[in-house]
Amino acid sequence: MKIEVINEENSIVLDALVDGVREYNIEHMGPETSKPLTVVMRNEDDKLIGGVSGRTIYKNFLIGVVWVDKVARGTGLGRQLMELAEIEAKKRGCVVAQLDTLSFQAPLFYQKLGFDVVGSVPALPDSPERYFLLKNY
Repeated sequence: MKIEVINEENSIVLDALVDGVREYNIEHMGPETSKPLTVVMRNEDDKLIGGVSGRTIYKNFLIGVVWVDKVARGTGLGRQLMELAEIEAKKRGCVVAQLDTLSFQAPLFYQKLGFDVVGSVPALPDSPERYFLLKNY
């Protein structure tokens, strides 16, 4: 046996790790329910100007990415995208949504949408505070 440090993307290794976690989860939780969930907005030129992307799994909506282009910020687009994503997550049986954000990103935005801060990691040198947020449906 040997331990190896890998400093670049390796889809074969990542897939093997994810498969191992899935097998373990299935033993404890039953069949996996993981499905991608993405809601996007495009402008008239079909350019992406915002979106929400994550996964629904075991009644959880795990939000990985929320982004709105600078030109569309403050227009309500972020709220609209989040609301549509949450509607779809609820249709899939989700009872909670969770995400994390950095202090300079959007913690107040998520709190206005009903998310509660449930934890944080304090700021470190060259690293801002990180918040973990949860919303029960």
